[in-house]
Amino acid sequence: MSGRAALHVGVVTLFPALVRGALEHGVLGRALERGLFALDLVDPREFATDVHRTVDDRPYGGGPGMVLKVEPLRSALRDAAARAPAGVRKVLLGADGSRFDQGVARAMSAGPGLILVAGRYEGVDERFVEQCVDEVWSIGDYVLSGGEFAALVVMDAVVRLLPGALGSPDSAAEESFGDGLLDWPHYTRPPCLDGASVPAVLMSGDHAAIRRWRLQQALGRTWLRRPELVERRELSGEERELLEEFKAERAARTRS
Repeated sequence: MSGRAALHVGVVTLFPALVRGALEHGVLGRALERGLFALDLVDPREFATDVHRTVDDRPYGGGPGMVLKVEPLRSALRDAAARAPAGVRKVLLGADGSRFDQGVARAMSAGPGLILVAGRYEGVDERFVEQCVDEVWSIGDYVLSGGEFAALVVMDAVVRLLPGALGSPDSAAEESFGDGLLDWPHYTRPPCLDGASVPAVLMSGDHAAIRRWRLQQALGRTWLRRPELVERRELSGEERELLEEFKAERAARTRS
């Protein structure tokens, strides 16, 4: 482990067992075992003041579903913040938040940590949002049953960027979005399968040619699937040349 303090991750959730169970496997589980990050789970039900441990109520104005109440959420967040280092971000996971992306994940991995509040039911009382959290994040334009799943996505994206979390230190840098592009295609044995062969350049041993091919494929794949990423990128001369070659080869294949 490096000399830096372990990243602190707090999760305020009505279902701590759901989060804890997911951490028994994969990159997150290994990183937790190695002490690369510290986990703190807090259940708002522990701060409810009635015998039924009520954390939600009907929405004012009518409508379906239930809304999470301010008081137990606020108390749970304060409890989590009391054990967290200074400077952690307090974040509510919600479909109406700003988009969580690789840039945000990279910034969070370099900081002291974050506390994630997992919403449930119809939503969270807006006064909690306005007064208690720093930001609201969304992981995509869809609705989940609960914020625990979004919290796990955020945790995985952030923790895997920590030094020592992955088997190879180059893995995180060479993945999709590592440099603003989608990843290039990957191949392994056998070299030929059902008539489809591995591109010859990958078996050539020519590392310069392999680098150019991978960069071209990453540029081309990004142009096809996420063109807005290419539009925002300031392409180098080599990148412009490789992308034009990719487009020309694709057009030729389409015509043939």
